Amino acid sequence: MQTIPLRNRLVYGSIVVLWIAFLSWQGTEHFRIRKSARAALINRARDISTTLGLVMRSQRRFGGIISRERMESALKDLVKPGEINAIVLLNAAGDVVASAGDPISLQTKTVFHKGEHWADRTVTLMNPVDLGTNVTQESEGARPTIVVPRRDLFPPQATNRPGSEFSTNAITGTNVSDRPRGGWRPPRPRGTNESGTNWGRPFGMKEEEYRAVLQKQGVHSFVVVMSTQSLNAIFRQDIWLRTIIGVLATISALGSALAWRNLVTSSVLQMRLVRASELNSHLREMNLAAAGLAHETRNPLNIVRGLAQMISKHEEASPEVRQQSREIINETDRVTAQLNEFINYSRPREVRRSAVPLSSVVAEVVRALTYDIEEKKIELEKSSDPLLVEADEQLLRQALFNLLLNAVQAVETGGKIEIRVGRETPAAAFLEVRDNGPGVSPDHRKEIFKPYFTTNQKGTGLGLAVVQQIVLAHGWEIECQSNQPRGAIFRLNHLKVAAAG
Repeated sequence: MQTIPLRNRLVYGSIVVLWIAFLSWQGTEHFRIRKSARAALINRARDISTTLGLVMRSQRRFGGIISRERMESALKDLVKPGEINAIVLLNAAGDVVASAGDPISLQTKTVFHKGEHWADRTVTLMNPVDLGTNVTQESEGARPTIVVPRRDLFPPQATNRPGSEFSTNAITGTNVSDRPRGGWRPPRPRGTNESGTNWGRPFGMKEEEYRAVLQKQGVHSFVVVMSTQSLNAIFRQDIWLRTIIGVLATISALGSALAWRNLVTSSVLQMRLVRASELNSHLREMNLAAAGLAHETRNPLNIVRGLAQMISKHEEASPEVRQQSREIINETDRVTAQLNEFINYSRPREVRRSAVPLSSVVAEVVRALTYDIEEKKIELEKSSDPLLVEADEQLLRQALFNLLLNAVQAVETGGKIEIRVGRETPAAAFLEVRDNGPGVSPDHRKEIFKPYFTTNQKGTGLGLAVVQQIVLAHGWEIECQSNQPRGAIFRLNHLKVAAAG
């Protein structure tokens, strides 16, 4: 398993930490905006509560009484669908005293305990602001508000007006005549009732009656239901924005990591390229030295071969000496052939392109190997497609010669070889040499083009390597395939077709 260097781990770790910190910051900002938007909505509810308190104070009559019809009419003016869905006034028991807007359910305990309940599209708020003397408190100097139907304020059969001697209280239904008549009463301070509290009650109503009415019809708290559509729109817009920013941040982090990886890889490759260049220069020098040594070695071999021939032809030489002399000649010929192929392989390939007829090149190569073909009684077939290709004629002839010689050496006596020429595309041609020899195993099909790799005991292993050099110099491709039912196919691809002159 490859180990990641410490420097790379530090860089990748820093990128991950920055990415996580950025995403965390975006999440924090989103929750801050949600909190800020909710606070703005609650502040809006506080403004509504202040307006509601002013409305209630302006609508109250004597004794803090407001008709339900007038109160609900004023509440309807405050309700705006899509912004304020409903407003409900409650008594001390949580029953509805007056309402406007959509009907709401007050079964949610969260509203009574926490003062707010957030749903999918609405938020229900109870007493979103302390209204002081306006709505919910009965402190010193405050006058509670009582909401009653208009028909109960002044029914036709009775009146609550001061000075009426006999009247029925419109709220409690009690007869005012039950109160003591005549005689002198001590004056009450302004704004006080008989019990001395700092708020008054309707004329002709007893204290316990007033308390009962206040408990049932008195405004103790209120609930406002506001729409969260605009709030949800802000949330959705912000979450989409944060998501896009997060995706861009992720892409940036991945891009930074990839850029660093490419930078490190490029640096490593550059160092390897420098080392390879130095090694290549060294190998080039060694190649030239080896080629020179091989060239100089041929001269002593020729001298040895000549002396061996003289000994083999000497009349006084014994048969044993003559046989050994012929073995020396064969070995020097073999070594000289290897040296010639090595020099040929080490020679730089300079391509001089021209329009070359493939048929003439094939004919010349076959003519050069006629003796070997006839000696093994090989059946040879050639295609006669007249094609012109752009190539170095001498190098193309040498490549085809090596391929055909390799096929001649591979097949047995009476074997078959085919040379095919054709078009791959209108602008490209191919050249194939097929044989029915033993073929090449799949494991060796890429190895046979390497120098000194051979499956023939008499081969040098440089013939196909030279072909590979020529192919690469021209920009062609060469491949070894299986020839069914047996044998091998060596195919040159992408030979550029030349225009006919």
